Amino acid sequence: MRGFKRGKTKKYEDKLKMKGTHLEEKNEIEFTEEIEQNEKLLKEIFLNCSDLEYRWIEDQANMRCLIVYINNLIDEKLLDEHVIKPLLIRDIPNEANDLKNKWISIGTTNSSAKLSDTVRNLLEGHAAVLISGSSHVMTVSIPGSSKRSLDEPSSEPVIRGPRDGFIEHISTNISLIRARLKTSKLKIEYMTLGELSQTRIAISYLKGIAEDTLVEEVRARLLPIQLDGVLDSGYIEEFIEDQPYSPFPQVHSTERPDVVAAELLEGKVAILVDTTPFVLIVPMTFWTGLQASEDYYIRWPVATFVRWIRFLFINFAIFAPPLYVAITTFHQEMIPTNLVLSIAASREAVPFPAMIEALLIEIIFEALREAGIRLPKQIGQAISIVGGLVIGQAAVQAGLISAPVVIIVSITGISMFTIPRYSFANGIRFLRFPMLFLAGTMGLYGIVLGFLGIILHVTSLRSFGVLYFSPITPLKFTALRDVFIRIPIWMKFRHSIKPKSREEGN
Repeated sequence: MRGFKRGKTKKYEDKLKMKGTHLEEKNEIEFTEEIEQNEKLLKEIFLNCSDLEYRWIEDQANMRCLIVYINNLIDEKLLDEHVIKPLLIRDIPNEANDLKNKWISIGTTNSSAKLSDTVRNLLEGHAAVLISGSSHVMTVSIPGSSKRSLDEPSSEPVIRGPRDGFIEHISTNISLIRARLKTSKLKIEYMTLGELSQTRIAISYLKGIAEDTLVEEVRARLLPIQLDGVLDSGYIEEFIEDQPYSPFPQVHSTERPDVVAAELLEGKVAILVDTTPFVLIVPMTFWTGLQASEDYYIRWPVATFVRWIRFLFINFAIFAPPLYVAITTFHQEMIPTNLVLSIAASREAVPFPAMIEALLIEIIFEALREAGIRLPKQIGQAISIVGGLVIGQAAVQAGLISAPVVIIVSITGISMFTIPRYSFANGIRFLRFPMLFLAGTMGLYGIVLGFLGIILHVTSLRSFGVLYFSPITPLKFTALRDVFIRIPIWMKFRHSIKPKSREEGN
């Protein structure tokens, strides 16, 4: 994105300075050349940790070696074959660097004299090798924790497109991105957040395409975060967004590697969090929430038509129930006579005003939707569909709710399903209720006030310095090519060649 402004950088830089000073003052404990003393340090750190294993090895020259690992985090077969066996059949070296260069034949190896480095590596699935007479400890990466298979993301299904999705392992997720962007310009920067969870975070961007100021801003917002644990990328999202009280998401989250690769090619920055399949992408705009990855895999006229369907139905999702309430309560003269008589006949036995009636059925619909999500997959969908039909029909027959309201709310629910981004759809769901209140109290004037409030909020909102409603505000005609119309791929890139028709080829 080319209109980036720094925004909150100064405040975050001050926090970084304070955090850096705090870390410099913290004393670092280092290992000694006494292997028994080093073992004692590790046992004090991992007191009452029964899953920590200690394996002693001694050679003919009385050189001793201690292997320490957490048995649930590493592959013990690989440990036996590539670490323990070489030490049993050879003489133990005097230095960890000799062991690293000549004996160990698997995994990523590191050597450090700091206790904190070794502890962190042990918790990340490394085995530590301590040698008597050496103050350096070598750690070998042999991760063995189970991984989920690469399945299609359930939250972002497509008819045409890649079927793989991110999983809960950050290294696998990075490999999925690198498989699509085979370039040295793809940069990966690691950091660790969470005092107790020690969760690995990766910042990914394309050097030369992403603005340097954007990358600096992402670093500046992530580093000051202080939490006991980071269990999902949602924890990070709430810390780095510009306006935490807005119903609209300012950080795009996705499970699809192809979406991340496409966003990186547009100059955005991806934030990967270990133990979660959801990757965060910044900055985000209003139009990102209405675009699906499949738009770029099908022919452009069809994709443009589908995109306009979304634009139409997002207005239904926000304004259909409020308009019904406002017109039937305050502006009956706007409805044709036959339709007025039909609505009046259906509402004759209903004891509630139109606003209460609409709010009641909206709340029931939201409850059914939430129940369908939380229940097991085998029965969740059936419960939501059957429950909606049964409750709606029974409420109409009992005279508690009129049939037109059920129709309006059903159309609204269908409209919500056309929005491809779940977090963006949640913001639209939230807006329906204040709009209903305004329509029920002030009629069309309330709807106009609510619409103006939404427009003012969206146009003033920023995501990492980028205006949320761009490229509409500020207006950029060159960027409008991929907002309302999905232009052909060969028109999207400057150096692409337009395909020739058969007549032109001849």
